[in-house]
Amino acid sequence: MSTNQQASRRHSGFSRWMQHTMNARMNRKIRSGKGTFMGMDVLILHTVGRVTGTPRETPISWFPGEDGSWLLVGSGGKDGDPDWLRNLLANPDRATVQLPGSEPVAVTPEVLGGAARAAAWEHIAAAQPRYDKYQAKAGREYSVVRLAARGA
Repeated sequence: MSTNQQASRRHSGFSRWMQHTMNARMNRKIRSGKGTFMGMDVLILHTVGRVTGTPRETPISWFPGEDGSWLLVGSGGKDGDPDWLRNLLANPDRATVQLPGSEPVAVTPEVLGGAARAAAWEHIAAAQPRYDKYQAKAGREYSVVRLAARGA
């Protein structure tokens, strides 16, 4: 079975349409200055598709990091990291974030490990305990990514 056939089995046409529709709606809200969803702050992560080279815009929850950075959690993606994270790591020099009502800012991603990840995870779980529950059910350790404004 090809990779495309496997992807089709994981995501029905309706599921993919619904995801794109909801993402577009959330992106419009963020651009208009309304950046919360389910009690979490949300930004738009701009990446480039690792296979297609197509620009991607993903609304994603974020947490404040040290020195004005943004922390993202690589949840979802069932058996592994979500597509937004794989795209981000494939083209890190083309990544930007867009906060509510503002223009995109170029960022540099860093996947955290060890003590840095543990400290960031403690901060994230304290702010949103649901993430601990999600990770426990996932059976894998979610990636935590720090995004720092490029040049900062």
